[in-house]
Amino acid sequence: MTELLHVARLCKQFGSGKQRVAVLHDINLTISIGEIVGLAGESGSGKSTLARCIAGLHTYDSGEIRFRNTVLPRTFSAGDFRKQAAHVQMIFQDPLASLNPRLTIGDILCEPLRLNSTLSHSAQQALAVQWLQRMGLQGSDMMRYPHSFSGGQLQRIGIARALINQPQLLICDEPVSALDVSVQAQIVNLLLGLREELGLALLFISHDPAMLAYLCDRTLQMQHGHIVQNAN
Repeated sequence: MTELLHVARLCKQFGSGKQRVAVLHDINLTISIGEIVGLAGESGSGKSTLARCIAGLHTYDSGEIRFRNTVLPRTFSAGDFRKQAAHVQMIFQDPLASLNPRLTIGDILCEPLRLNSTLSHSAQQALAVQWLQRMGLQGSDMMRYPHSFSGGQLQRIGIARALINQPQLLICDEPVSALDVSVQAQIVNLLLGLREELGLALLFISHDPAMLAYLCDRTLQMQHGHIVQNAN
């Protein structure tokens, strides 16, 4: 399989001076094109911090992250972040908290297009409607606000927003743990379908070993900021 992401010797600390605390220790990780890699571990093990470093939401102290053999910068200008966001996107545990409550769904979906696309306003609107329908929602939902949707619908909107610019890697940080069991299965199957349709690679973080076994090609276990084993 062709390598998409390569993380080598990644280290991350929080704080300053004598208060610095190491949260990631010498992390090594690879993800291939179209592969789903699970990341397991107890709360505080560093899973979300690692995900945010890969997504460009955190800087890191040492090591290297390569995407398609291009080394990503450790610190980001706005331009660097926009470039990376075109290739790597992330969805979060709480879909309501991750969506701006003051924006309509149409504005939420078109925002990444305004930052990373040369499409006209009408073309952006049309693409947003297409993605809503792809997620099982209606074009008329473009004018509604996040508070009027269920948790499962909001996570579908979050997935649409993440994928509307067609990134190659989607990082999923506990994306179904806040949802009902029946809705969890729908979202997981949706992600599997998108993987097949788009050739999408996923880094999927979860506490649920059964879900990881069902969804992932392989699973890594984190403990105290280290990747300690392949959990499969």
